[in-house]
Amino acid sequence: MNAYVENRPYHEKFMREAIEMAELALRSDETPVGCVFVHDGEIIGKGMNGTNATLNGTRHAEFIALSQILSRHASSILSQTDLYVTVEPCIMCASVLRQFRIRAVYFGCANERFGGCGGVMDIHNEKNVDVPYPVYGGIFREEAIMLLRRFYVQENEKAPEPKQKKNRELKTEILPVDVRTPEG
Repeated sequence: MNAYVENRPYHEKFMREAIEMAELALRSDETPVGCVFVHDGEIIGKGMNGTNATLNGTRHAEFIALSQILSRHASSILSQTDLYVTVEPCIMCASVLRQFRIRAVYFGCANERFGGCGGVMDIHNEKNVDVPYPVYGGIFREEAIMLLRRFYVQENEKAPEPKQKKNRELKTEILPVDVRTPEG
């Protein structure tokens, strides 16, 4: 996983769009993960998590955006398309991205529980499985972390096992990236 990204302003422009989708998810009582797929400098698909609204654990931002793209384009377009997502793709999403031969993935913060691009597993470059793809993490990392923290301090009655959160406080301190983590 690469932390250094060439032409950072270009990539930040699209990550800002992904963050806007995550903010929309948060306002919709969804886990604040948002993404955009970019082909030739144009956004061809947008998604935000929809797991709470649909009560369907597969309605991740990436899957929602992929459904939009595949309704208008052949799947081969994805081999020339980059994904910008606020949180490292989970193992399920990392796998489907590999099967569709995504060109590259750019993400905000690591997914320490379910990450498929270095956080937990290395699905993006596992040997003997489809063509690998590069991943670049840490773009607007702090914003992505704060969106998640804002969500997880509130009540989520649609969670499989809702937890009482009345006494939780929003932590605003974000530690720097450790070189041993997927983002470093």
